[in-house]
Amino acid sequence: MHVVIVGCGRVGSALARGLVEGGHSVAIIDRKPEAFARLGPDFGGQIIVGIGFDREILISAGIEHADSVAAVTNGDNSNILIARVARENFGIDKVVARIYDPQRAAVYQRLGIATVATVSWTTERVLRRILPAASSVEWVDPSAKVSLIERQIDAKLAGRKYSEIESSSSARLVAVARLGAALLPTPGLVAQEGDLVYFAVLSDAVEDLSHLLTNSAAHAH
Repeated sequence: MHVVIVGCGRVGSALARGLVEGGHSVAIIDRKPEAFARLGPDFGGQIIVGIGFDREILISAGIEHADSVAAVTNGDNSNILIARVARENFGIDKVVARIYDPQRAAVYQRLGIATVATVSWTTERVLRRILPAASSVEWVDPSAKVSLIERQIDAKLAGRKYSEIESSSSARLVAVARLGAALLPTPGLVAQEGDLVYFAVLSDAVEDLSHLLTNSAAHAH
């Protein structure tokens, strides 16, 4: 697989090294020559100095035969422009843009441009550790209709069958992480305190599911 990466910061350089180590072909673009020092002396990919949304630069990076493009510069506007050029001018289906502004990330996600909203991602994970009973949104589909949420099981929900909880809602239990191991749900699987559970749910029903889980806990005993 050939991947074009725009931005050789911490994320872009780590991504490029990982892909090359995995046997993939990589071309990485950055406007600052000194940025490529992060790649190390043994980097086996292609290094290009230039502006990531410049058509000629992208062509020199092999975008015409690329399988995917990752726009991970430190600017939202640049990343979105790169993503749009890759999608609209070169027909690349697998395009990911890093976006700092959560509201803009949601808009572009709905337009079919996969985004990684770093501020939202970090905020959710900090809140998850501070407020383990809160639901954390892990993933939203491009149409923003379906969300995957994570919830930590507390003592009040322990002992309930997951199938009972699931049957009381429109959500579907996808997986359970317990003591570092992932489990697929079975009809008899019982909740244990500390479980991390993943539900697929309609995005406009996320709060309803959280409310249901809270009520289930309240009436469990």
